[in-house]
Formats: sequence, C-alpha cells, structure tokens
Amino acid sequence: MVDVLIVSLGSTSGLRAADEELRGSLERAGASVELVSAAAPAQVRTLMLTDLRWALAARRAASAALRSIPARAVIYSSTTAALLWPRVGAVRFDAPSAGNRPGRHGLWQRPLERRRARQAQLLLPWSEGGLAELPTAAGASSEHAQAAWADRALVLPVPVEPSGPPEGERDIAAITYAANPSKKGLDRVLTAWRQVHGPGEELVVAGVDPRDLAEAEFAFADEGVRVTGLLAPNEYRALLRRSRVFVIAPRREDYGMAQLEALADGCQLVTNAAPGPYAALPLARTLDPRLVGDDLGVALRAALDEPRADYAARAQQALEPFRREAVDRLVAEDLLPRLLSASV
Repeated sequence: MVDVLIVSLGSTSGLRAADEELRGSLERAGASVELVSAAAPAQVRTLMLTDLRWALAARRAASAALRSIPARAVIYSSTTAALLWPRVGAVRFDAPSAGNRPGRHGLWQRPLERRRARQAQLLLPWSEGGLAELPTAAGASSEHAQAAWADRALVLPVPVEPSGPPEGERDIAAITYAANPSKKGLDRVLTAWRQVHGPGEELVVAGVDPRDLAEAEFAFADEGVRVTGLLAPNEYRALLRRSRVFVIAPRREDYGMAQLEALADGCQLVTNAAPGPYAALPLARTLDPRLVGDDLGVALRAALDEPRADYAARAQQALEPFRREAVDRLVAEDLLPRLLSASV
C-alpha cells in the first residue's frame, strides 16, 4: 500500500511538471507516492469530446493502478481527471470547467464537475482565483465560493524557482511564450511590437512550432522577431535569464506559470488584465502598474526605457509563497495530514 496515488492527466507539459512537483513535495513530507499518467487519446475537434476521451483515459489509469497498488488517498490532477473517477479522492486543478469551458464547450463537464466538487475529500486549487471560479451550485460561479468551499479547500500553488544565475548582460529586449498562440494573445503582442520596437531590439517567440504559426497565418515579416520553436525547459529558461521583458496578452489565463517563471528569472512582466485565475496578475500590478494594461506598446516602452531598478528584487520577495520551500511546508503541515486523516 502507498499513502498517495496521483492520477496525472498530463495533457500538457505544464501539468506533467506540476504533478512531478507535487509528488516531490509529498515524498519530502515522508509519504509514499505512486504517480500514474493517463494515456493520451487521439485528437478530436471539439472540447466536449476531447475532455470525454481524457476523462476515460484517466479513469482507466486510476482503475488499473488501484487494482495493483492499494492507496490510502487519491489525488486527481485536474477536474477532467476526476470527472469519471473510480474512487472518491482529492482534486487538484488550475481552473474549473465552469471558467474555461463556457457555453456549449462544457455542457456535460460543468454539471458533473459540480457533483465531483461536492463529493471530493479535498479541493486543491493552484490559486485562490481557481477556487473562486468553482460554482457552489448550478448556475453562475459565486463570489463567495472560497468561503463556501473553505472546509475542504487548500490553495496549493505550483512551485517556481529561479532557473540559475543571470546570463550576464540581458541582450534580448523581450520574450513571449506562445503555446496556443491565440489564447496567449500572440497577435496582440506582435501588433504592439511592430508599433514600438526600436533598432536592434529583438522579440523572441518561444514555445510554438513555426509551422503551426504559419498555418495560423501569423506573419513575421517585420525585423526584430525571432521564433525559436519548441525548446527544452533548460534552453527556454536560459533565454528568460537573458531577457529584459516578458510580454504576453492572454485572452484568458488559467494560472500563468510562464509569467511566474519569467519573474523568477528576473524579467519585467508586461501583460494585460486577462480574465481567469491569473496568479501572476496581482504580482505584476504590485511590482509596476505601468506595465499592466491593454496598451501593450506603451507598457513595453516603459519597461524597456524606464525600468524600475528594484523590480527584480521585489519580484523575488513577491514570489516567496510560490517557492518550493513554502509549498513543501503547506504539503507537510496541512495537505498530508488532511489527506491521510480523511482516508482513515
């Protein structure tokens, strides 16, 4: 028997990394942990069918693991992984379907998600914003959701750490992360960049294959834009350590791990006030409100021309609740005792 079984949806590299971090925190707290991953299903066109296939894959992975490895507690990573669960457990999530599956995209997911939330032993949102989007009953999300779920909720961030010492001179003016370029607002970033970039300044576009951008009709004819394609995490973080500004304009943000990583590696964050449980947004506003708004061009020039000297140091202070040490303390002192006591 193991103490905790983590059922990982693993549909993105960010989710997989978050699950590995959770396993590490639990093990450092003294728990025995098994992590199983859902097998990726074939791609389909609609979000409703995509979620169904991933939910079925998560159920198969959890059922097979529980037959061979008895576990005192189960954590389902994402509400999708929990939708068809074979056993009640805790649910960890960045954002619920109530927030990121509006209208027809979440017709079957949202009501089942509400039921699972009521049944779950614990709710483990990555941020307070993620919990606030979870409805307390059928219909729209309640602004009092955090209080409604307080007895079974624990906000558990994904740890973020600096990736290494600075690379010396920050020779890249700006960088953006464009996986899912429409959702990340790459078109907005490019428009702003074309309007305000100066001679010798370069915008690096990372996290997306150039062929995918070409198919989506993103144009890069303007001087000063370089697309790196998909990079290994260490290569990408090395670029962050060389960049002065991280710029992004998401249409919705479920958490903002790329933004938190950029702050950890010393970048100034230029962004818009996107809807969703955008954990990095309040930090960006506190660090320099000039750099948050819909006019990305003005914010970019402010960051490049008039950077605040203490920005990086204050960013490190603001990130203290997101550091691995702080998350480990939450896991050891709060999460693990509650998980195991609920399993007795």
